[in-house]
Amino acid sequence: MFSVVSKWASFVKLSHTVFALPFALASMVVAARDSRGWPGWGTFFWVLIAMVGARTCAMAFNRIVDRRWDALNPRTAQRHLVTGEISLPSAWLLCLLAAGALIGASWRLNALCFALSPIALFFVCFYSLTKRFTDFTHVWLGIALAIAPVGAWLAVTGKWEWLPAAGSLPGLAGFRQGLVVPSVLAAAVVLWLVGFDIIYATQDYDFDRTHGLHSLVVRWGPVNALGVAFLAHLFMWALLVLFGLLNGFRLAYWIGLMVILGLLVAEHLLARKRDLRWVNAAFFKLNAVISMVFLAVTAVEVVFPWFRLRWY
Repeated sequence: MFSVVSKWASFVKLSHTVFALPFALASMVVAARDSRGWPGWGTFFWVLIAMVGARTCAMAFNRIVDRRWDALNPRTAQRHLVTGEISLPSAWLLCLLAAGALIGASWRLNALCFALSPIALFFVCFYSLTKRFTDFTHVWLGIALAIAPVGAWLAVTGKWEWLPAAGSLPGLAGFRQGLVVPSVLAAAVVLWLVGFDIIYATQDYDFDRTHGLHSLVVRWGPVNALGVAFLAHLFMWALLVLFGLLNGFRLAYWIGLMVILGLLVAEHLLARKRDLRWVNAAFFKLNAVISMVFLAVTAVEVVFPWFRLRWY
């Protein structure tokens, strides 16, 4: 049984859920702070199911529609559908079950999340087709992941308001009840994803160019594309600063942001080696740490206000 579970987890890269999930959980606890306090375990559970379902559906769909290219690319030639370790009908079944998990979890959360769940499914799956016709495939993937913090926010609040409604909490606490704060976080996630997906795409530069697949790496070349990735990460970090200011965060958050900045710089130093081993380290390990650090310091600021020491 462990072997079967491991095989399917590897098929959809379940471990990569750690990229978007911490941002969703961070958004959830911030939204709960100004609405009804700490989110209930039921909310946490269904947000988790929705996240895992959405990402599993997206990855299964990606493996299905890309199986032709995966078979031709030496880097991906050992993937499960190419080798026959997993059958195509089984992959489709997993994709549909995961989509059902997202829709079902959204229904358990609230009516708004349920109504928006098909839109979320469209974006997370449509990304897999974009490399066939646009160089900005990384942006589409960023939008797909950025749905996570907005969806988690709506799971707590249950309402779509860009700005706070009349009768909201006074001052900045009332301002946070609108969608401005999760939108800032979503924009940061888009830029973060654009940056590290460009780094990841440098591995396939020669293959993609030869086979007519699109990316910013193919369009601008690896060196120029890595420069754009670095700028994207700088702007992403600036948006995280804005997120902290909007939420009135203090010392713990700013220490975390300095750690994240150091990790981003290290990621780009490794990426410029353009070695498969180092690119994978930059792509997975460092970005996993970035997302977890962000969740940790956000949770400290929200859950343990006595720890929120002033930095001035």
